[in-house]
Amino acid sequence: MLTEARAEFPPEWVLPGGLAFEQKPDGFRAVLFAGPGRAYLQSRNGADLSGAFCEITPAGRALHAPLVLDGELVVATEGRLDFGRLQARARRRGAGARQAARTTLADLIVFDVLDTADGPLLNERYRARRVLLEELLARGMLAAPFVLCPATTDRATAEDWLETAWGAAGIEGVVVKGLSQRYQPGRRGWIKVRARASAEAVVASVTGRVAAPSTLLLGRYDESGRLRFAARTAPLSATARREVGGLLYPGGADHPWQHRRFLAGWGTREVIDHRPVVPDVVVEFAGDTAVGEGRYRHPVRYLRVRDGLSPRQLPPPGT
Repeated sequence: MLTEARAEFPPEWVLPGGLAFEQKPDGFRAVLFAGPGRAYLQSRNGADLSGAFCEITPAGRALHAPLVLDGELVVATEGRLDFGRLQARARRRGAGARQAARTTLADLIVFDVLDTADGPLLNERYRARRVLLEELLARGMLAAPFVLCPATTDRATAEDWLETAWGAAGIEGVVVKGLSQRYQPGRRGWIKVRARASAEAVVASVTGRVAAPSTLLLGRYDESGRLRFAARTAPLSATARREVGGLLYPGGADHPWQHRRFLAGWGTREVIDHRPVVPDVVVEFAGDTAVGEGRYRHPVRYLRVRDGLSPRQLPPPGT
């Protein structure tokens, strides 16, 4: 079952039976088919992740009864969820995967149970599935590397989960579910609200015309003075195109991004056709908390030009 992105929490009546709120960790969605002597870990797109996360599958094979669990694969380092290390883990197989499992442990944060020895639970209401899931962990039938996803029915608590401090720990938002909802594979019946915060970066390149850019490619200087890519904006409004475009000038042959290739998004091979500009215009943007090493994985939203800031005043990437 999938989510639909929204800017804010919906009213109580939008989903059946009232609302439940779950933390959305920064990880890979995965379903585990497990039971005595067998385990198969599948990504949202159907890829086999069993060999990559070889600490999860043995735990699945060690279960005393069959279960199908829906959850989020995560890797935690230095007190926060680390998507970059998780991504590196997903690419490894064989001896490399086993070595990585010893040094960079993964967990499966479980938020749903879809099947048991007594039969499928897809037609059971969310409230009943959640109670069963909590019982499985409370009775020790599920233990590490399985972790229960935090959930609440209190809207104020869920709103706190959208604060910056939670984002810094790797919680990228909240998923809203109906207490009486059934599990419908493939349907966008849940609602995802991303945590968002504003930041600043310098405009280093654009798509479209320099005088009226379609999107902005933003950067920050690191400690060594290298201009590092930070984010790409969503398409600009007509007003924003005029506002920013009137301040930009084409970059010269010595521009550090003159021959740099950027991909259109995570998981794609499409290359962006971009035009470097003189990196002296600082803008403020709003982005979610899916950030790794100072780089935003999802498009950010342009807010305004920051006339009072120079590029060298900005903090380096990752700070």
